[in-house]
Amino acid sequence: MDHFLYRDGILHAEDVALPEIAAAVGTPFYVYSTATLARHFQLFEEALGWTDHLVCFAIKSNSNLAVLKVLGDLGAGMDVVSGGEYRRARAAGVPGERVVFSGVGKTREEIAYVLEHGIRQFNVESEPELLAISDIASAMGVTAPIALRVNPDVDAKTHEKIATGKSENKFGIPIAKARAVYAEAASLPGIEVVGIDVHIGSQLTDLTPFEAAFLKVRELTEALRADGHDIRRLDLGGGLGIPYERSNSAPPLPIEYGEVIRGTVGDLGCEIEIEPGRLISGNAGLLVSSVIYLKQGEGRDFLILDAAMNDLVRPSMYNAHHDIVPVVEPAPGTEAAPYDIVGPVCETGDTFAKGRPLTPLGPGDLVAFRSAGAYGAVMASEYNSRPLIPEVLVKGSEFAVIRARPSFEEMLSRDTIPEWL
Repeated sequence: MDHFLYRDGILHAEDVALPEIAAAVGTPFYVYSTATLARHFQLFEEALGWTDHLVCFAIKSNSNLAVLKVLGDLGAGMDVVSGGEYRRARAAGVPGERVVFSGVGKTREEIAYVLEHGIRQFNVESEPELLAISDIASAMGVTAPIALRVNPDVDAKTHEKIATGKSENKFGIPIAKARAVYAEAASLPGIEVVGIDVHIGSQLTDLTPFEAAFLKVRELTEALRADGHDIRRLDLGGGLGIPYERSNSAPPLPIEYGEVIRGTVGDLGCEIEIEPGRLISGNAGLLVSSVIYLKQGEGRDFLILDAAMNDLVRPSMYNAHHDIVPVVEPAPGTEAAPYDIVGPVCETGDTFAKGRPLTPLGPGDLVAFRSAGAYGAVMASEYNSRPLIPEVLVKGSEFAVIRARPSFEEMLSRDTIPEWL
């Protein structure tokens, strides 16, 4: 469920009509619903209400400070994968003890900064990283809480670019080596082993791979405890998918996901951490764009928008589907026609959809890309020297720009021409 609905024929974000925002900030822009963010977070809270837990929002899905503050104020932890994301979490008011640091390439500078400012745990991805954390923590006279990320070699049955739990993926330590690496960790200065971490992929629409991975975590937990390790925390990652196509059957609900966790590892007495991103923020956001031209081609018509692949790269990168709807609701019985929906970037890949049925639209008409709150603005670029687009947050009848569109002067000022040119 989201809070983007038609009222009197106009698509609204909560109680704000989208044309009102478009008139204030121009198009294209992203808009997020506070009520939807809160509802989706609470679904995970309810799903794990039977045990001690922490729901850590995956910042990589949407890193806007206002979005992070909405979730942090509700009690969310944060899953970060860089020093920059850590700083964002802290700037949004989330304390270090609710921040988990993941990622395969943590630098020594990032590790030292995080140790200085507070961290719940490092999810360690490799033996060299483990040694680096030990070295830095020892030199600082502190202890680093760690969980080793194990790679369970489970096929998540998702897009190959967002699968993370197979043996050929770059993530984690092979589960067959885990006991040896845990023994090494326990022997190192400056290290406190607190748990196990696993994450098998993103946009999963079947619970079976989760169950397979969690059963392997269960087996490893029992083996590590027999080896003398105090395994008291299980970080089970994220990855639960969302329905990008409204016509498709819905993916599993958080409550069902929570029951899989309960049925596989729920009796181990461990605190449970999860790291949802897309399911919290995905359907909480829209990308709103204007039609520039309707172009008739050979055997097809093109709808050329002012949004482009640099604003929303998912269709180009993953062949991802987003429902695209007119902001002004079509009159009943209006016939749809197929369009190739494209942007103005000088790439054939700047195509959002091919042969997508839409009711007739013309220059200046607004369209909205649904399910654009995750991996949208965070993956945007200024390719073709197109400014990053505004982000807007709505709460009830109020809205505010939470990231402004930079001017061309601001863009140009970031470059420097050396005096010797």
